[in-house]
Amino acid sequence: MPAYPLRASCNVLVLHAQCIMAKSITIRDVPDEARAELASRAARTGRSLQEYLRAQLIELARRPDPEALVARIRERKERTGSRLPADLILAHRDADRK
Repeated sequence: MPAYPLRASCNVLVLHAQCIMAKSITIRDVPDEARAELASRAARTGRSLQEYLRAQLIELARRPDPEALVARIRERKERTGSRLPADLILAHRDADRK
């Protein structure tokens, strides 16, 4: 016999499922040209506009915010005292490309 009654276990599962449900986003005032371009891109990939935009939003959310990224770089640079000259950085980059 479980430590908790079956009904209590079901309630926990329902609450857990409600916490992970996706949310909807509405974007107003999208120019017709922008919507047409996005719909065209979606069609070229064989997806609906909703599927295409969902994938794009997920990818956008995975990338760091440019301002936050610059702030992290500056913070790390100050913390470590790193001062590599540009020519050395480019030499390392070029070495990796060979």
